[in-house]
Amino acid sequence: MINEQIKDREVRVVGEAGEQLGVMSSKDAMKLAEDAGLDLVKIAPTAKPPVCKIVDYGKFKYEQLRKEKEAKKKQRTIDIKEIRLSPNIDTNDLNTKVNAARKFLSKGDKVKVTLRFRGREMAHMGSSKHILDDFAVALVDIAVVEKSPKIEGRSMTMFLTEKK
Repeated sequence: MINEQIKDREVRVVGEAGEQLGVMSSKDAMKLAEDAGLDLVKIAPTAKPPVCKIVDYGKFKYEQLRKEKEAKKKQRTIDIKEIRLSPNIDTNDLNTKVNAARKFLSKGDKVKVTLRFRGREMAHMGSSKHILDDFAVALVDIAVVEKSPKIEGRSMTMFLTEKK
């Protein structure tokens, strides 16, 4: 809210240099802003009384947008990459999958390792847990197990994240 949009009876006013001008009526604050040739901008509407600052509104808006862009640059989204295995996987194939997971983890992503069972493989679910354990042991230098292997329907899943 700026200038005439501020309908509060009393507001706490902050000057353009950041100095406290005290609590006054919104009309007095508007008069101060007009004398300075600037705008009265409400910066903390939930405070008691609301806080208004005397600033150039265009410049204020520009600075806000710049800060938001800077914050957006610094944030990083974490993706979950999935690696699917089967119970009768060979050691070389497992090593290839481990290398793929290593690459994902080094980029900062989480890895979901899924061991899928089909047909008669369902009868040997318990004895296939060692495959996921071997996978975790192969990546123990850069990864930590976030969620240990768990059976969900026709698959067993485990989550790995990068060590801090």
